[in-house]
Amino acid sequence: MILILDFGSQYSQLIARKIRSLRVYAEILPFYAPLNVILKKAPGGVILSGGPASALQTKAPTVSKKLFDLDIPILGICYGMQLMAYLLDGKITRGNTREYGRSEIRIQSDSALFKGIPDGNTVWMSHGDSVGKVPSGFRILAGSHDCPVTAMGHKTKPLFGVQFHPEVHHTQNGLRILKNFAQNICREKRTWRMSAFVDKTIADLREQIKGRKVLCGISGGVDSTVLALLLYKAIGKRLKCVFIDNGVLRKNEANTILARFKRIGIPARFIDASRRFLEKLEGVRDPEKKRRIIGKEFVDVFLDQLGEKDFLAQGTLYPDVIESVSVKGPSATIKTHHNRVKEILKLEKQGRLIEPLKELFKDEVRELGRELGLPEDVLKRQPFPGPGLAVRILGTITPERLRTLKEADAILIEEMKNAGFYHKIWQSFCILLPVQSVGVMGDERTYENVLAIRAVQSVDGMTADWVPLPARLLSRLSNRIINEVKGINRVAYDISSKPPSTIEWE
Repeated sequence: MILILDFGSQYSQLIARKIRSLRVYAEILPFYAPLNVILKKAPGGVILSGGPASALQTKAPTVSKKLFDLDIPILGICYGMQLMAYLLDGKITRGNTREYGRSEIRIQSDSALFKGIPDGNTVWMSHGDSVGKVPSGFRILAGSHDCPVTAMGHKTKPLFGVQFHPEVHHTQNGLRILKNFAQNICREKRTWRMSAFVDKTIADLREQIKGRKVLCGISGGVDSTVLALLLYKAIGKRLKCVFIDNGVLRKNEANTILARFKRIGIPARFIDASRRFLEKLEGVRDPEKKRRIIGKEFVDVFLDQLGEKDFLAQGTLYPDVIESVSVKGPSATIKTHHNRVKEILKLEKQGRLIEPLKELFKDEVRELGRELGLPEDVLKRQPFPGPGLAVRILGTITPERLRTLKEADAILIEEMKNAGFYHKIWQSFCILLPVQSVGVMGDERTYENVLAIRAVQSVDGMTADWVPLPARLLSRLSNRIINEVKGINRVAYDISSKPPSTIEWE
């Protein structure tokens, strides 16, 4: 296995995901894991993740210096490289020029880490500090215009560091670098399979549940559908699936989802709680408050259905966790997810929360769904946020604004499918802005809403690029939305990537 020590990077689980995509098992431990715990895992290699801290600051997150004397291959990434250099008496400098985003590097020395990789690569940077001087026994492997030491390696020991993020999809040959480390340097075998995950998870669920019932909230999305089928295979009729209409669903969403579950063969109960949710959301503008309200209401509705000894199951994925909850100290909270609110955490402390997907990314969940036999039209459904259209209506939610966004979103989905783009890209959706603009319709002045369209391509949801949709498609979308949806007189297209932006606007 490859062991990843997490220093609070937003990409720590992505490193594990990339390693696992090579069919090599990877596991994450917090940076403060004791050395004896690390040794007990008997890793074939260790990766030190990035993180928001500076190795120069007081009480910076660190590891035992003895780790580098164990003859275990180690790869430091970003902060991990800086920490390695700092602990081994190299020099760390505060960057005069910060690097965020793409950068071009030049390979300067032959090494096992860059074997088979041509010179001149685009990589993804996200750092302020840099390694100003490599430690004794190390040599520079690669450099960039603004960062002379973008990669380093020990001359005799299997110790390596890269300032960029090879785990991020935008890094050219990043997966090859990780493959070189995991398979060639650590000599790990390709033995990890999704089928093994299914067998182990089903066995673990049966052991954990032990004859009790499980309440599972379904949204119709890939995550909750895969979760429901996984649980159904594990415990059968002891699974109670509930679909809740929270009032901020897309047009005809409820009927579509209930029909889908009937086709799959999993019984589901429908609860219309739309009035209850919308009353709580009335007048609320702050997106964090929207998420907290929706999260609490979901839990409250579920608790009405939850037996005293029942478990509650959620389709939480790892991006939800790492964007919401910091590891002990260093990581930064990006936004609160509806399935990580305090009521859910309370159930977790009681041992009544089941989240078997929480260490997986979206692409892995789709792979899991295929392993379980779900049809492709279900697996290729685009992600839809748990808080629904509430976080796609910027500002307050009113019945009229909700109707407007539902109609526009329905047109977008229809046209994306007709143009063959819906299943080709990661996500596409509409955002209703709290902005009005002047327009002209029928020789009359209008002052109506502005709608934004967002379409992104991603592999795992952690990073994303905007999609250059054809001008003809954008023109048709604009014309149909403005002409057919009352209250909109302007359509804009979002051309920002993640990072620095997030995929959703709220």
